[in-house]
Amino acid sequence: MQDIRTRAVHVVNEPPGGGSSRPLSVPLVQSSAFAFGSADELARAMGGPDGEYVYSRRGNPTVRALERTLAGLEGGASAIAFASGMGAISGVLLALLRPGDQVIAQRCLYGGTYAALNDLSERYGVEVAHISGDGPEEFEALAGPRTRLLVLETIANPTGQVPDLPGLLAAARRRGVTSAVDNSLASPVLCRPIELGADIVLHSTTKYLAGHSDVLGGAAVFADDALRREVWPRTVELGACADPFAAWLTLRGIATLPLRMREHCANAGLLAERLAGHPAVSAVHWPWLGTHPSYARARSVLSGGGGLLSFELEGGREAGRAFVEAVRVARLALSLGGVETLVTHPASTSHRELDEGALARAGIGAGLVRMSVGIEDPEDLWQDTEQALRSSFGLTK
Repeated sequence: MQDIRTRAVHVVNEPPGGGSSRPLSVPLVQSSAFAFGSADELARAMGGPDGEYVYSRRGNPTVRALERTLAGLEGGASAIAFASGMGAISGVLLALLRPGDQVIAQRCLYGGTYAALNDLSERYGVEVAHISGDGPEEFEALAGPRTRLLVLETIANPTGQVPDLPGLLAAARRRGVTSAVDNSLASPVLCRPIELGADIVLHSTTKYLAGHSDVLGGAAVFADDALRREVWPRTVELGACADPFAAWLTLRGIATLPLRMREHCANAGLLAERLAGHPAVSAVHWPWLGTHPSYARARSVLSGGGGLLSFELEGGREAGRAFVEAVRVARLALSLGGVETLVTHPASTSHRELDEGALARAGIGAGLVRMSVGIEDPEDLWQDTEQALRSSFGLTK
């Protein structure tokens, strides 16, 4: 198999009909519907996810190019592109779960995933059990005949926890439990969970895959195409389909993904090391930092530490608020994975769905600041971070 740097540049690009030439970039097919010459041809095209294009909610040439590209990058059999990362998560959950099923999920999850699971529990009687993710023993103790799905994140947002992916995925497979891993924070450059045994890999393509803070999108990549065919009808009914222009922008971003991830990881590593020695910081969460609880696992399953780090400030919630308002190079914004550095306060934004107890169990403190480290000059980023810390705590040097 070609190196991922090569695959990222040479995305799937089906040639148009006729002639020997082909465009270097994937054509943008911004059409909602497609015309047919006969009623029989149109009827046949309605039969499944891989036939002729009928209506862009069911399939589109540009969107399909993205799906096939993502399947290739992740080492999967096929993929479905969605309008957002939450569209992908919701589509998979609603397609696979029924009342009375059990989901076993990592305790520290993205707040939207946590909220979606809670909603399924409260409204539809799906049992949700949480585990630390540090080993298969908790999963084995909870799993039973009603266990339908295991939900994990390659790198937990925002604590940087890396679960025991090989152990947990192997345990799920032994019990016949479908596994879904959100790989948004790692991207296929740092980790490919299907190679470790995952059945489904989820992405917010808004983040590192597109990479320029101008796309809203999501995707689910499947190790087995039969599972995609099980999920696909529900996604068509939900209508959370990817827009062709968003798919086109994501394909454009993927070409530089390996280069950007290298810079994200390098800059995050520099900031993590320096923050770890700062008197205003009580803890730093970056999986490739030697003091991180997941350090050994992160080194074994990730090819880099990622571009997201978080750190706990001594002054608690007010210190966190003061810091995110004091940065000048970094921006105060909710998302992550773009070329620019962004900061936010998870307890009051991305994880506001969690109560104080759930926040504590997930390891998210009141003074935790999340930083999505961009690709700016690292010294400029450090100077900005240092001045924001001085400003927040009234330090003179």
